[in-house]
Amino acid sequence: MKRRRTFNSSLLTTILSAVGAIIIGLFIGYLLLLITKPDRAWWGLQRILTIGFSDPNKFAKVLYQAMPLICTGLSVAFAFKTGLFNIGATGQYTVGTFFGLFAGIQWQLPWYLALIAAMIGGAIWGAIPGICKALFNVNEVITSIMFNWIAVFAVNMAFLNFPMLVVDFWGKSSIGDRTPVLADANASAVLPKLGLDELMNSSLVNIGIFLAIIVAVIIWVLLQKTTFGYEIKACGYNRDASQYAGINAKRNIIYSFMISGALAGLGGGLYYLSGTGQYTFLKVLLPAGFNGIPVALLANSHPIGVIVSALFISYIQVGGDALQPRFVRENIDIIIGVIIYVSAFALVLKLWFEKLFVKRSMSAVSLRDDDAELPPPDEPKGKDGDNV
Repeated sequence: MKRRRTFNSSLLTTILSAVGAIIIGLFIGYLLLLITKPDRAWWGLQRILTIGFSDPNKFAKVLYQAMPLICTGLSVAFAFKTGLFNIGATGQYTVGTFFGLFAGIQWQLPWYLALIAAMIGGAIWGAIPGICKALFNVNEVITSIMFNWIAVFAVNMAFLNFPMLVVDFWGKSSIGDRTPVLADANASAVLPKLGLDELMNSSLVNIGIFLAIIVAVIIWVLLQKTTFGYEIKACGYNRDASQYAGINAKRNIIYSFMISGALAGLGGGLYYLSGTGQYTFLKVLLPAGFNGIPVALLANSHPIGVIVSALFISYIQVGGDALQPRFVRENIDIIIGVIIYVSAFALVLKLWFEKLFVKRSMSAVSLRDDDAELPPPDEPKGKDGDNV
């Protein structure tokens, strides 16, 4: 009997759901532009969709902003695979930033060791809610939110207690509300550019975007091709069943949060070790960690999809910035927010598309079964085995 080949619609439904969410978000954004300035609405939409590719400098900014989004998106997506919601990526991102800058400025380490330090910092901060969840069954959402704020104040306090990490130590300012320019403090801690800055005529671009993409591929291999990845996903599907099968669910929860935290910490390291930004001691949560949530949802927690969704969201942000001064900043923020958070409905759209494909495939199979010809009956045999 020949096996029927069934069409696997999972990838197609994922793509369709993501595209559908993007179209809905752009449509709502266009309506907002239309209400604000009807004569400029179409120009604004075109500006959002085309400015990122208008010149190399703008595209370099897209890549620069996509680096932390890829890492925080991977952080949230990896936790999703274990059935966990890591809303603490922004705290892990902040602690990773401190560890990376501390290693690069205070210890004068090169960029690759500073990145490792950033990952270690994020992993340590991610392990805390993981341990609380695994050993004490404390909801990870509650602990993650609490440790976001603890991270902000602890990192600010730590920065201010190390004079080398404050800008006025270097004689550049008397304000002392931010870290020094990394190129002045330790040029070896700045991520290499390998000529990309000259190619794109921008100081923002460096090898960080390639490192983020490589990490995304490694996470995909880890989840799809290793025993550890299988155990992680098994815990996410059904924790009780995985424990019955001999999988140590508690250990995997802790490991999952540590890896998730390390990815978020890497995002902070890549962003601030680029040498173009300075960490400012503000009492606010950094948005990069929260933006990783819609990145993961839009990608359906697929590591390769996270790369695409992060680049798209970064592209939209650059396009939104280009609308000024014709549109006030608040309008741009609302448009970007709508596009990002409507993307969270990609999972709902995916389920709808999957149901649609299942119904169609079942109908097609039913029609084929009805039209199939029955095999001819066996002819009766005589005593000698000849046909009668």
